[in-house]
Amino acid sequence: MSRHPDFVPHGVIPAVLLPFHMDLSIDEPSFRIHLRDVGLVQGLSAITINAHSTEVASCTDDEQCRVMEITGEEVGAKLPIIHGVWADGSLQAARIARQAQAGGASALLVFPPAPFTLGQSPEMALAHFKTIADATDLPLIVFQYPLTTGQGYPAATLERLFEEVPTIRAIKDWTPLVPQHENQIRCLQGRKRPINVLSTNSAWLLSSLVLGCNGLLSGSGSVIADLQARLYRAVKADDLAEARRLNDRIYPTARVFYADPFIDMHNRMKEALVLLGKLPRAVVRPPLVKISDAEIARIREALVEAGLLGTQAAQGRNAA
Repeated sequence: MSRHPDFVPHGVIPAVLLPFHMDLSIDEPSFRIHLRDVGLVQGLSAITINAHSTEVASCTDDEQCRVMEITGEEVGAKLPIIHGVWADGSLQAARIARQAQAGGASALLVFPPAPFTLGQSPEMALAHFKTIADATDLPLIVFQYPLTTGQGYPAATLERLFEEVPTIRAIKDWTPLVPQHENQIRCLQGRKRPINVLSTNSAWLLSSLVLGCNGLLSGSGSVIADLQARLYRAVKADDLAEARRLNDRIYPTARVFYADPFIDMHNRMKEALVLLGKLPRAVVRPPLVKISDAEIARIREALVEAGLLGTQAAQGRNAA
């Protein structure tokens, strides 16, 4: 059961990475160190696992359960755990939801089913979320993809979801269009039963937060959780000068993490943690492949520019 039963998704929520050995098995000791490192950051509201950042698409059900177990052991007493629900079928999604609740999760991040790329109706979205809600009473976070992917939910569908599935408490908003993003923030957080908007627009985080998001859920928090927490506090305090100063430090990492191809963002974050001495290796599971030396060099330069890696340390690792 959840150690944080009153948790409502909000605030600064890093999505952590999942280290692997060279044989592609989970590197549990390194994962524990990574969890403790991120968990020590002041100002966090929760931690997310079994999501894009942990390469959930390549993890078995047993591995997802093990990830949940380890996370609970390392940070569960201190921070709520948000567990991703990645499934193409609603029955499988419900099974994951029940397992997550039994393992101690405090909320669920529900990914849109991949078949929705071929078309969806409001009734399909409702059936998916109601099946999950019938399996658990945990707060649900709707992962709102860009509408152009086919997996994003139109405004009318979202409205029906919020009206008919009361355990939905937040959306992770990946809306790339600023007017649509702002409209969702105003409409959803202004409802009689507010729906918190958690930004995942990490490539333009300052702009997104200034619009009024009640939080952020970001894979780059695996590397820069402290900068994100400080940025969020500065925006909430209306300290624009401090927010811009912090954003100037975040910008170099956002520029390299979210370059094309976009799918390599968490691959790059692993390389950043290796450069920072926080992971022993940056191994990803296929179909992802290791990025080039030239790209790793650009990540190193970005970490130096952000003030996260000293010039001498960078030169030493480059020589190595």
